[in-house]
Amino acid sequence: MAPPEGPRAPLEFGGPLGAAALLLLLPATMFHLLLAARSGPARLLGPPASLPGLEALWSPRALLLWLAWLGLQAALYLLPARKVAEGQELKDKSRLRYPINGFQALVLTALLVGLGVSAGLPLGALPEMLLPLAFVATLTAFIFSLFLYMKAQVAPVSALAPGGISGNPIYDFFLGRELNPRICFFDFKYFCELRPGLIGWVLINLALLVKEAELRGSPSLAMWLVNGFQLLYVGDALWHEEAILTTMDITHDGFGFMLAFGDIAWVPFTYSLQAQFLLRHPQPLGLPMASAICLINAIGYYIFRGANSQKNTFRKNPSDPRVAGLETISTATGRKLLVSGWWGMVRHPNYLGDLIMALAWSLPCGVSHLLPYFYLLYFTALLVHREARDERQCLQKYGLAWQEYCRRVPYRIVPYIY
Repeated sequence: MAPPEGPRAPLEFGGPLGAAALLLLLPATMFHLLLAARSGPARLLGPPASLPGLEALWSPRALLLWLAWLGLQAALYLLPARKVAEGQELKDKSRLRYPINGFQALVLTALLVGLGVSAGLPLGALPEMLLPLAFVATLTAFIFSLFLYMKAQVAPVSALAPGGISGNPIYDFFLGRELNPRICFFDFKYFCELRPGLIGWVLINLALLVKEAELRGSPSLAMWLVNGFQLLYVGDALWHEEAILTTMDITHDGFGFMLAFGDIAWVPFTYSLQAQFLLRHPQPLGLPMASAICLINAIGYYIFRGANSQKNTFRKNPSDPRVAGLETISTATGRKLLVSGWWGMVRHPNYLGDLIMALAWSLPCGVSHLLPYFYLLYFTALLVHREARDERQCLQKYGLAWQEYCRRVPYRIVPYIY
């Protein structure tokens, strides 16, 4: 189906050439990080010590394990939910419904893994399978994205995302044509956004902790901190799952390779980089430094959760006593912009909290290697880019009201700096 006539969103990520480069660069970066973390030098920059052969990447056992994992998470998604929430209004004035049972899926997964380990499941063997698992996850992302692209060819115009209708197949394949691809009530983007990747991330972390205990008698304090911090982050995301329905990923971006690969491959295999590093490069960590790192993470989480909760409460009910006294700016759309509280400090206080937590996740790995700080560097670039995209959309949507908000709140992420 030809793209609809009318105004289109400006091309991002360097257009078709940039999208084609990212199709290769993102998987290559992920495999570079996996190889670097298991090597002796653990260099972030520079080529890996050796490149794996196909026999190190392809494993029927890994494929079966990966498909079983996706099947398990899909089955948990289909279980009765504690709540069913409505998404944002779509172009055709309808609203999709979403099951809010991500935290339930996390708990049930933990119980099943615990039962499996008590029955003899060798969880400590999982770290040795990360390369073939990442390989089959990447293959899955490519095949799944092709399916999504073909499905979007027969989708109605009203179901297409504003950024995925350029008419260039590579760009649209990367960004995603359809906004909310579904089969019946199974929403592919919503499922992938928080389920297999995020829960897989904490499972990989746990497997690395178990493996370290097998190798050294007990997990290190640094490994405990990384596992604890990141489990808190994932648990928080799944507990507040409904909040994702108002994010850019759900309301604006199509579901193509960018999100599919990011959700099911990039997140579990690169976000677990600190734990991967610590398994083969143990770091001494005393209680005073550990306490300081815990304080940094607590500050980041406090800002992150406080800002997100304030925004979500205001969106649900501006008359709620917790937000009713906050100062706002009225817009031509009828919406109001918060200009006090967390959102009067900087325009994206949740990003500030995210970055502070990212620093806390890296600090247990010491300062002798740059590799564990990749997440902090990558996430800084990601959030700066995301903030720029959000600024453009808000200016287009709110016009003069957004300009007034920017005048009142001049700093974007870090007060007095940026």
